[in-house]
Amino acid sequence: MRLEEIDLDTWGSQLPSTGFEVFHLPEALEVLADHTGTEMRLYGVYKGQEAVGLFPAFVKELPLGRAVLSPPPDLGVPRLGPLVMPTSPKQRKREAVNREFVDLLVDELDVGSRRSLLRVVCASGYSDPRPFDWRGFRVGQAFTYVLDLADESAESVKRGFTRDLRREVNSLEDVDVTVAVEGAEMAANVREDVADRYEEQGETFPASAAFFEDLVAALGERARVYVARTGDGEYLGGIVVLYSNDTAAFWQGGAAASHDGVSVNSALHWATITDLLEDPPVEGVRGYDLVGANTPRICRYKSKFGGAVRGYATVESDGVGMAAAKRTYSLVGR
Repeated sequence: MRLEEIDLDTWGSQLPSTGFEVFHLPEALEVLADHTGTEMRLYGVYKGQEAVGLFPAFVKELPLGRAVLSPPPDLGVPRLGPLVMPTSPKQRKREAVNREFVDLLVDELDVGSRRSLLRVVCASGYSDPRPFDWRGFRVGQAFTYVLDLADESAESVKRGFTRDLRREVNSLEDVDVTVAVEGAEMAANVREDVADRYEEQGETFPASAAFFEDLVAALGERARVYVARTGDGEYLGGIVVLYSNDTAAFWQGGAAASHDGVSVNSALHWATITDLLEDPPVEGVRGYDLVGANTPRICRYKSKFGGAVRGYATVESDGVGMAAAKRTYSLVGR
């Protein structure tokens, strides 16, 4: 096996057909590179002429060293990290490929030294982070909810909702709320909603409106802005939904309150779900990722949709240096 630094065109040609995050797409990576103060490096690991692993790295120079990040912080990217595509179905060989893949990356990036730090939030499809643990990194786990929509109908999906959410969805036809997909320019409105929510909590949301608009525009059919309005056109709120080859992800938004007795957010999510059931923008998308199940407050709402809990790994350098860098240099995305 050998490791090579590759360009975006090569990266796009090596992506697997499923199992990657929407931010692994070359169009998304290019926007990330344009909107973050880091250097993007793309790596492919090959066995012969066939790619068996991919890793997008964003390198941030620090006063006393550097950090290698995947995803980059402060842009709201939930997961990125390694993709491993071993060719053998045998477990032993798959583990061998994964371990050598990690060894090649760690050595190339030189993140085993005290002056270099690594922080990775892995794709949910990367199920075996043990080689990072064996190289001395701290491996943790985080969670999200994913609603499986394969072979489902609107009525069967609703049966999995909690009683209050089901009642709310059933009442949407009788209230003064309409939901439609609108243009990329509305992503800026969604961003403002999120920024206002952060400000209410005494924090600053760092991702810019330009980043939101550029990402939605670059992804084309793989991004939709769902907007809720009153019957006379008053804006109530919106969400941005992103699509990989197999999963739609609720990315940002959902900061609106209730209107006419129902949750605006529930109306937005239900419109997204029904579109996925009836006419998904990307053929083969059968899951809806609610993105995040790591705090009790968020879980109380998202668990109402009946999605399965899905884990994903986090990997970071151990020790006080990493802790200090996270506090000082905003290495953790929001």
